[in-house]
Amino acid sequence: MKEKIVLIGAGSAIFTQGLVRDLAVRAKPAVLALVDVDPQALETADRLAGKIVDALSAPITVEASLDRRDVLAGATTVITTIAVGGRRAWEADVFVPRRFGVYQPVGDTAMPGGTSRALRMIPVMLDIARDMLDLAPEALFVNYANPMTAICQAVRKHTGVRVVGLCNGVADRQRTIARLLGKKPSGLSFSYVGINHLTWLREVRDNGASEKPRLKEIAATRLALLRRGTPIGQHFEEAGTAGQAEALELSDIMPATWAMFELFDAIPLPFDRHIVEFFPWLFCGPAQYYGATLGVDAYSFENTIRQGDIIYAEMQENAFSPHPLPKQYLERHIGEHENLVEVLNAIEDDSGLLISANLPNDGLIPDLPARSYLEAPALVDARGVRHAEVEPLPPALLGTLSTRLQWVETVIEAAVEGSRTKFAQALILDGAVRRVEAARHMADELLAAQMEHLPQFAGTIREGYVAHAASTESQEGGGQNVRSAPVEGNPLR
Repeated sequence: MKEKIVLIGAGSAIFTQGLVRDLAVRAKPAVLALVDVDPQALETADRLAGKIVDALSAPITVEASLDRRDVLAGATTVITTIAVGGRRAWEADVFVPRRFGVYQPVGDTAMPGGTSRALRMIPVMLDIARDMLDLAPEALFVNYANPMTAICQAVRKHTGVRVVGLCNGVADRQRTIARLLGKKPSGLSFSYVGINHLTWLREVRDNGASEKPRLKEIAATRLALLRRGTPIGQHFEEAGTAGQAEALELSDIMPATWAMFELFDAIPLPFDRHIVEFFPWLFCGPAQYYGATLGVDAYSFENTIRQGDIIYAEMQENAFSPHPLPKQYLERHIGEHENLVEVLNAIEDDSGLLISANLPNDGLIPDLPARSYLEAPALVDARGVRHAEVEPLPPALLGTLSTRLQWVETVIEAAVEGSRTKFAQALILDGAVRRVEAARHMADELLAAQMEHLPQFAGTIREGYVAHAASTESQEGGGQNVRSAPVEGNPLR
């Protein structure tokens, strides 16, 4: 049977171009069906994919549709990279909590932003899974969308579909660790387990010899720099306005990562920008991140959004241009897409590829719920994708994961039931909000800001909040100033 790959969320600023390029270089006959609910984004992706395929003379037929049901029949692989509401909805996830003194560097996985995003994402992902059961029940389902753990777990719980979650965070940080050690990643073995964006790396070995002593020396050196009293904000300032996060991580400071390693004897991946959001009471207040404020002068959220808009605009310009694509569109690059073609090849060739994957626990860590999704090493062969064995976790690491997994269950229930109360419960469990009334208040503000994407919550928003949200947008320029000071009289912290 001819391979048919359906990409739902093809308007992604980066993912689509990387995937199409990899498929084209793979040079195997295939149908690539692009799906997006935004007509302009879909046309951009369609034109760009066509140009890449033509430039590389690939045996790939590109199709495009606004309705996934038109192209799902016969699919062998279904990939989801959707972001309900796009970058504009993502901004509200981050800027609304800022009014309450809650600062997020990412806001797509944990904290109020990740919680709010899950409410939009889960119902749509469940609909996609049900359409797959109807039209492509044998297809491999691969999800890249965030919040990864909540989405995958919801799909498995409510549809029975065993979706595989892929993220390049672990692989990317393995490369960083290899560089710090002065070794090649391919020569090292890594032992890790956790949940997406909070995965505990417990051991690194080179031909059986542990590299942890050397990594502890590196951690001690980096922490000593900060303990001399230099605020981390100064390091960001020196890194420059553009690419702060990348510049900082490449300088190997990562204070939260090294501090956690020193305390828990395991390195949390994928380093500071994501892992701090799982411990908001430690890092996510004003000037609480070693003298800096997350999302503002450390890991600027505005810069992240700005870069996404710039990349998409460039992609659109090149897609519609009469000129050939710039050469970078035809070159291999690292990104979220990077393992997908290798996974497809390993299944077809039965080659036994080892990757990082998010899959149901199913006894991998007996002390955690069986249906919870865990990120761990996984073997890929003709049998599909399945977790490899890992060592048991000590109580402290279990503790960092178990409460978060109950947050996941609560957020799933909130999203499916349209429950304002369970949304507020999830905000409390997350840890960024510390008062019951504050949680209810923030839930209402976020629901009002995202109401066009949350039909399941119709009628649950308290009177006055929708008008308040509209008034705020009108008075403050579409949210441009919503990112400022906490709401007067409603301290959350």
